[in-house]
Amino acid sequence: MAENRRDVNFVTRTFDRSPSKSQYLVGVIDDGTSTVSFSIYTTPDFKEIASHQLSIPMISPKPGWYEQDAMAVINNMYRCIEITMSMLASLGYKKEDLVTIGITNQRETTIMWDAITGKPLHNAIVWNDIRTSSTVDQIVAHIPDKNINHFKDKCGLPISPYFPALKIRWLMENVPAIQRACREKRCKAGTIDSWIIWHLTKGGLHITDVTNASRTLLMNISTLQWDHTLLKAFFIEIEMLPQIRSSSEIYGIVTDERTSLLGVKISGILGNQQASLLGQMCIKPGQAKNTYRAGCFLLCNTGHVPVISRHGLLTTVAYKLGSNNPATYALEGAVAVAGHALEWLEHQVRILPRLEDAEKYAAAVPTTGDVYFVPAFTGLYAPYWRKDARGLIVGLTQFSTKHHIIRAALEAICFQTRDILEIMYKETEQEIDKLHADGQLSKNNLLMQLQADTVGIPVFRSQLFDCAPFGVAMCAAQAHGIDLCRFDPDKKEYFNVFYDQFMPASTDEERKHRYGKWKRAVQRSFDWARCILESNQQNLDTFIVAKIADFVYFYSV
Repeated sequence: MAENRRDVNFVTRTFDRSPSKSQYLVGVIDDGTSTVSFSIYTTPDFKEIASHQLSIPMISPKPGWYEQDAMAVINNMYRCIEITMSMLASLGYKKEDLVTIGITNQRETTIMWDAITGKPLHNAIVWNDIRTSSTVDQIVAHIPDKNINHFKDKCGLPISPYFPALKIRWLMENVPAIQRACREKRCKAGTIDSWIIWHLTKGGLHITDVTNASRTLLMNISTLQWDHTLLKAFFIEIEMLPQIRSSSEIYGIVTDERTSLLGVKISGILGNQQASLLGQMCIKPGQAKNTYRAGCFLLCNTGHVPVISRHGLLTTVAYKLGSNNPATYALEGAVAVAGHALEWLEHQVRILPRLEDAEKYAAAVPTTGDVYFVPAFTGLYAPYWRKDARGLIVGLTQFSTKHHIIRAALEAICFQTRDILEIMYKETEQEIDKLHADGQLSKNNLLMQLQADTVGIPVFRSQLFDCAPFGVAMCAAQAHGIDLCRFDPDKKEYFNVFYDQFMPASTDEERKHRYGKWKRAVQRSFDWARCILESNQQNLDTFIVAKIADFVYFYSV
């Protein structure tokens, strides 16, 4: 059962209208997988006083392909900014009170655009898109031993469709407009943060920060610069890429006259999962958080030395608070399908009326009835990295109901989280004694309790639910030259950060038994895409042989 330490207004997203003692404000642009928003925070207490959010439609031209209109991101972002800024007067503030802004963004989503017109040359390819599977095969074919981990010591990442290097390569090979722009040296490429800053500064800045760059498969994890060996391996020119900067410094000012942010400084950039790690105050080695959304992203702080995973996790930059400060690193495990599984049950299978009903339906049964759901819709990410895996539901009997399947979907999220934590225990050599949780899906109390029962450690759910904007607000505010706060690693929490605590109620034996069955189910999902291809080829071969036999028979009689 959750133990509420204190009720706070952030749970219902209503805001305290009484002005802060400080008149200095920080703005945050937050571009997620399906929404873009702009929020305003007071300092130094970091209370959110105004916010507006709009959705970004997903485009799926083929199964497994996910795109977004890159200009829709910009246009909706500007609309959010204007609506939020218009709230300030009624709250007792002026536009001039907004000192700086920070940006947090969906990572790995990739855009290529025309440096002259500023227009995208193709839709943005979203992080979970799998069209580059064949591109991975082409690259790996030229790698010694065809090892997808060949570059891991350099960049901390495996060769996977997940990362922008493959998306850029695919776009360069398949989009004529990009091919022309590359020949004419007017093509730029970057993640969403670079795209946003390019527009805010009217092309004056083409930059990214170390957290986003560490997700591209192109940055050296030690030097924090683009690596020439990696660029050569993926046939990418350095001139099209942004300059890599720290996560917290004054990069420049907004120069686009279309927005009321004109003249405001830009001083913080963090990928959304790193921003969440900072917002959860996981700032010491061994502290870990999981963000529960459409996917799950589990990060563990490993300090100032990168830990190169040998068991399927990603090495990433957690943050770098200033150009003269050392980088802090993290190990990360990405779960591609978390909330997506519930959406699938709602929209495709139609056994869940609404995603919000998942807790009620799952709670209608005490267990899954030995049903296990492996939601490998686009393959499996960490720690397996099996793009040939596909989803399955096993253990069904005549007594299985939709309630068991929905509960199994929740447990799948928890099992995938444990998969990652098991590796983190081994590779960080840190004692992870609790798991911080946030994300909209974390509002599901049953999910949080199942998570505690599955991993055997307490789960601390932030009542902010989305800690990424809070994290990048602190990041931007503490930048040298802004100095609206001092980031103190020894400060355990800010006054507006409170947690609901979920304690494990299962035994070691129960956890071991259930987790063992999960691992068996995962094994059965492997090689499924390959089996389908082989089966299709066999069917085609049989068809051709039959037709040849018909042909021979016809002309022999």
